[in-house]
Amino acid sequence: MLRRRIVDNVLALGGFEVVGSAESEAEAVRAIAELKPDIVITDIRLKEGNGIAVVRHIRAHPYSPRPLIYVLTNYAYPEYKQQCSLAGADLFFDKSSEYDRFLEAMRPVPARA
Repeated sequence: MLRRRIVDNVLALGGFEVVGSAESEAEAVRAIAELKPDIVITDIRLKEGNGIAVVRHIRAHPYSPRPLIYVLTNYAYPEYKQQCSLAGADLFFDKSSEYDRFLEAMRPVPARA
């Protein structure tokens, strides 16, 4: 239900197409390699694996275009924020208190070539 809300809110901003979603780290890694999205939104906790490993995987591979990575999580502990930053996440948001900030950050994202 929460994923649907995020998708609906992002689509309502205009200019976005949601090309995929994943519930596990392995699914996310496969989908990113196949679909080459401009933006990846991940959570810290996934059904299997975690979003920090997804961020590390993306940054360890020369994807073109290089996707922006936003971490949107209920686990917004300072340690996780630091790990995400060190792994290469572009932005980190707390779902419960920074959701509007997340949507605002999505607005100016230009189309990637």
